[in-house]
Amino acid sequence: MPSLTFILSHWLYWTALAVFPLIAAWLVARERGRPDAGRPNFFLAYLFLVTAGFAGMHRFYLRNRWGFVFIPVFLAVLWTAGQVRDGRETISRTRVELEQAERALARAKASAARRPEGAETRIREAEAKVAPAREASAAAEATQDRASTLARIAAIVLGLMLLGDAVLIPGLVREARKREPLPPPPVVEAPLDTAVPSNLVHSPAAKGLGLIDRLVRVSGEFVAYWAVLAVFAYYYEVVARYVFNSPTNWVHESMFLMFGMQYMIAGAYAYRDETHVRVDILYSQLSPRGRAICDVITSVFFFIFVGTMMVTGWTFAHDAIAVRESSFTEWGVQYWPVKLAIPIGAALLLLQGFARLTRDIAIVTRRID
Repeated sequence: MPSLTFILSHWLYWTALAVFPLIAAWLVARERGRPDAGRPNFFLAYLFLVTAGFAGMHRFYLRNRWGFVFIPVFLAVLWTAGQVRDGRETISRTRVELEQAERALARAKASAARRPEGAETRIREAEAKVAPAREASAAAEATQDRASTLARIAAIVLGLMLLGDAVLIPGLVREARKREPLPPPPVVEAPLDTAVPSNLVHSPAAKGLGLIDRLVRVSGEFVAYWAVLAVFAYYYEVVARYVFNSPTNWVHESMFLMFGMQYMIAGAYAYRDETHVRVDILYSQLSPRGRAICDVITSVFFFIFVGTMMVTGWTFAHDAIAVRESSFTEWGVQYWPVKLAIPIGAALLLLQGFARLTRDIAIVTRRID
């Protein structure tokens, strides 16, 4: 069975984090504006072919029953891959047993010169252990060769099927689109306006509230698309580990670092839409003005926490940039962009907290309802 030796390069990792959300946002906006959105399309068909074509998912997406043909071939790949893994373990065990038997035979022959009495008996006993060990080792290698041959055949058959469908997909998509009528026009509901209005307070600071709100929204939606990258990354890890017996040394680390940065940068977005977990007894029972008064009073603790996080986070990031800190793992990715997300997230929280405080003050002073 072939193995996968791909290791994600650092530049490709950071480029994907920067470029993928832009492409994903463009695709989402493009689909929203299409009258035939939701019908089979070439992009999704090829996406299923690349990511799950071995199980026939691209055929199922196009509602083609020939996708069931891929399942037994893929199961054959899994079975032969398991046989190859078991064969490697058996070969390792039989080789160890053979080496031990051969060493025992060599020691018996060496001791025959020093202790001739009973030497022939010891040599015969050692030779009796060497013979079956050699047979077991040879049988294990023969079994491994057969399993490897079957694995290669199954992989070649599956690869040829995927290559053939890569050519056939355009025609399959056109046929699927002919079978499916155009969907009814979607019902557009009025979006929930959770933005901070830019004219809450008649002051110079109020002019920037709309800009702060848009900045927080764009940054939050940008990093939200990173979650899709995690699906692809862990999907690759599962296939590489269990199909090709080639576990990676970068998927887990790259993803938990990515989610750490996402957690920091998206904090202001969650605070903007009030989606943080809130446990309270009295707050929800208060009137809007009462909640605003409570928010103004407790904002002192919020700004102390955010200010401390921004200062200490910048210290961590500055030190990491100065020494070009990188991971201590085998992958060795740079750590300074990860730590730089701490002061960036704190700055976004600080800006959103300022916008929230301005709104609460306007409610308390009855400038807005």
